[in-house]
Amino acid sequence: MKTLRKLAAFSLSMVSALLFATQASAQPGAPAQARNVVLVHGAWADGSSWSEVIARLQAAGLHVTAVQNPLTSLADSVAATRRILALQDGPTVLVAHSWGGTVISETGTDPKVTALVYVAARAPDAGEDFVALSAKFPTMPVRAGVQEHDGFTYLSEDVFLKYFANGVARENAMVLYAEQEPTAASLFGGRTSAAAWRSKPSWYAVSKLDQTISPDLERFLAARMRATTVELDAGHLSLVSHAREIAELILAAAGRSQ
Repeated sequence: MKTLRKLAAFSLSMVSALLFATQASAQPGAPAQARNVVLVHGAWADGSSWSEVIARLQAAGLHVTAVQNPLTSLADSVAATRRILALQDGPTVLVAHSWGGTVISETGTDPKVTALVYVAARAPDAGEDFVALSAKFPTMPVRAGVQEHDGFTYLSEDVFLKYFANGVARENAMVLYAEQEPTAASLFGGRTSAAAWRSKPSWYAVSKLDQTISPDLERFLAARMRATTVELDAGHLSLVSHAREIAELILAAAGRSQ
């Protein structure tokens, strides 16, 4: 009987130890410290949309590069991002806004990438039909302002200012409208072959006032990737209207929380 009790006690202690070890390994550790940040913009924008975030990251001592994403195809945008990643000299945080999240989900498997940051961004799974996924959530007002010409899409001025750049000062929004980059109509149907967020620590900034991507879709994506998540009282262009908060999120992902 004593032998049975000892065996039972031993078994229980082993199970407890295994459970503790499993729980401990599931706890997120401190983010790996990174010196480099690579920023990927989304549709109807260019690298200048990151300007205020870049200044804050540089002031914190980080080496920052904004990809000039061609928006002609997923393959072209992925290639542009990989060229920039190849130039980084060590651990790098890869950040994306909006459609750019598709690009970093594909390229974030690069061994230099230590963390991913999604800013009101898409985050497709490998091979996922993201158009079909998006259809399960509310259609946002920006959709009505998409204009197509010669295979490329643009946003009308009214919709850009009212919905795409809601929350951005009008004078700044007018500049961003003038800088919007034509986006291939076929771009949104592109599918990734990888989902880097499944293997890399991820952070997500939800824009609660987003009129371009449903905030509920953003929350779903953040929860699916188990991202460290913040919610901002911001429209789609939180990287402009809330540059401080976005920079702080990136600094946290870089292991440099202040």
